[in-house]
Amino acid sequence: MAVTDEAIEKIKGMIVSGALRPGDRLPKESELAAELGLSRNSLREAVRALSLIRILDVRQGDGTYVTSLDPQLLLEALSFVVDFHRDDTVLEFLAVRRILEPAATAMAAARIGESQLEALTGQLEALGTQPSVEELVACDLEFHRGIVQASGNSVLCSLLDGLSGPTTRARIWRGLTQEDAVSRTLHEHRAILAALRDRDAEAARSWATVHIASVEQWLRSTL
Repeated sequence: MAVTDEAIEKIKGMIVSGALRPGDRLPKESELAAELGLSRNSLREAVRALSLIRILDVRQGDGTYVTSLDPQLLLEALSFVVDFHRDDTVLEFLAVRRILEPAATAMAAARIGESQLEALTGQLEALGTQPSVEELVACDLEFHRGIVQASGNSVLCSLLDGLSGPTTRARIWRGLTQEDAVSRTLHEHRAILAALRDRDAEAARSWATVHIASVEQWLRSTL
C-alpha cells in the first residue's frame, strides 16, 4: 500500500471508530503524524485527498476539521466523477435511475406535503402545453428533484441528483428528435403528480418507471 493510501486509511479509521467525530479539529500535523506513525508529507497528502471528497475541511490559519459527514456533502464527489462519463454509459445511468427513482417516488407518496404538491403543480402549470425542449428538460430536473426530496431520504436525493446530469443531453436530444416526446413527458408528469395527490404509492412507482423507461427505450433505439 502506498504511504498516502496508508495515511488515508488511518485517518478514516479514526473517524469510523469515533476517535474523530463530525466537527472535530484534527491534532496538529506533527502530533498526528507521530501518533499514526506517518511522515508529515504522507499525512499532508492524505489530508489533501480527504478534503477533496469532503471528509476533511482545511481552514487556512485555523486548522483541519472533520466535516459534518452529511450524505449530501459527501455525495457531491459523485457528481464530479459522473461528469467524466462516456456517452456509451448513459444507458447505464438511466438503468440506475429506473431502479432508484420509482422507489423514491413511491416513498414520496406517503410523505409529500400539500405545499410540496402545490409547488409541483405550479411548475407544470407554468410550462403550459407547448414548452420548448430546453424548458421541459429544466422543469423535468426540478420536478423529479422535488419529488425525491419529498421522500425524506437525503441519501437517495443526493444519489439521484448526481446521476441526473449524464441523462440531460439524452433527454434534450429525444425532445428534439422524437415527435411526441414533449406531450408524452407532460402526460407522464401529470400522471405522477395525480398519483402523489392520491397517496397511491404503487401508481406513483409505476408512472415513474414508465417515465424513465420511455427515455431509455428511445435511446436504445438510436444506438
